[in-house]
Amino acid sequence: MKRGLLHFLDVRLEPVLPDRRLFLRSDEETRFLRLRPTTQLFGIFSICLLVAWAIISTAILLMDSIGSGNFRAQAQRDQRTYETQLNAMAAERDSRAAAALAAQERFNAALQQVSVMQSQLLASEDRLRELEKGIDVIQTTLRTTVQERDEARSLATELQASLAGDPSAMRPAAARAAEAEATLEKLTAALEMTASERDLVIADSAEAVAQADEIIMEMRLLDEQNDRIFRQLEQAMEISVSPLDRMFENAGMDTDRMIDQVRRGYDGQGGPLEPIDLSSMGPLETTTNFERANRLISEMAALNIYRIAAESAPFANPLKASYRLSSKFGYRRDPTTGGRRMHNGIDMAGPYGTDIFTPADGVVTFAGWDNGYGNYVKVQHEFGIETRYAHMSGIRVKKGQRVSRGDQIGDMGSTGRSTGTHLHYEVRVNNNPVNPMNYIEAAYNVF
Repeated sequence: MKRGLLHFLDVRLEPVLPDRRLFLRSDEETRFLRLRPTTQLFGIFSICLLVAWAIISTAILLMDSIGSGNFRAQAQRDQRTYETQLNAMAAERDSRAAAALAAQERFNAALQQVSVMQSQLLASEDRLRELEKGIDVIQTTLRTTVQERDEARSLATELQASLAGDPSAMRPAAARAAEAEATLEKLTAALEMTASERDLVIADSAEAVAQADEIIMEMRLLDEQNDRIFRQLEQAMEISVSPLDRMFENAGMDTDRMIDQVRRGYDGQGGPLEPIDLSSMGPLETTTNFERANRLISEMAALNIYRIAAESAPFANPLKASYRLSSKFGYRRDPTTGGRRMHNGIDMAGPYGTDIFTPADGVVTFAGWDNGYGNYVKVQHEFGIETRYAHMSGIRVKKGQRVSRGDQIGDMGSTGRSTGTHLHYEVRVNNNPVNPMNYIEAAYNVF
């Protein structure tokens, strides 16, 4: 059956592919190979398949090369855009920090002015009270003097009547009249002195009232100035605290629990951020200003707590140099085994030996070799947060060492189970892995 089919094909293909013979000659004999039309057709078909495979393979390689070049160019453009955004964010952060510092300086100057003016006002009130007491004493003295003068006049009138009615009593009456006249002269002198003192007290009172009016006017001007300063400070505090609130919320941190924990660790009292004691004797405007000042002081204390918490949580980037995010957090294809597995951190690829820094204050709990991670460091921070750094070429810290934010802890490398130079960076909260980019991206608009 097969031979009949092949013979049929040979007959059909004979006009197109005639039967050929390939002679092989040696010293002793001559042989030939018969190339039937079907054999020639199979050879031509095989050659065409080989040429087509070569063309398709070359096209695939060229397309892959072109795609890789476009990907690298896009990655470089993205990197330049990212660096530009980082520089702009850093400049905005510096400007906001400078504005907050200037606002705090203006607030301190305003508090000093308020304290000086309050002291002047209290001194003026004390002086007014003293003048009022002096006037009361003078009025009492005047009433006593007038009463004594009236009694002396009555006595003189009685003496004159006695002298006019009884001549025998002239001598003792004359002595009594002389005594009454001397008493009257003393009383007149005392009245003149009292009147002079009264005029002086009245003049001093008028001067004190004028000074009090000037002080009240100055206090009103100062209240207006303080109101402008308070508004600027309140705006500055709102601008400073709102990004921090959003930063902690975006990182998934419980701000109330965090603030309580920081306050328990920093519970000392005293200093410029303590609330101002307020007397109930002061005017309403002063009370309002002090309430606003105490509210600002409370917000500054909260801002200070946020600053401490931000330095204790890993909001900074462990790399200050340029890098490429080569692997994200989550499930991925394992680069060595090819299987699907959970990736508990992020991979940040960069040049060999790139400096690695700790993003927050903490204590080194492990610094050494791990079979999978290679050169490996773990740092324990506040709020149950732990950061891990793997595949480093060198370690710059030791176990038990306390590190601050920005301290170098190692160099980028490719030790352990690694396919190339990169940093494997993990963040764990209560030993549960979380996405490190939540902290890094949350601080983009703050730090």
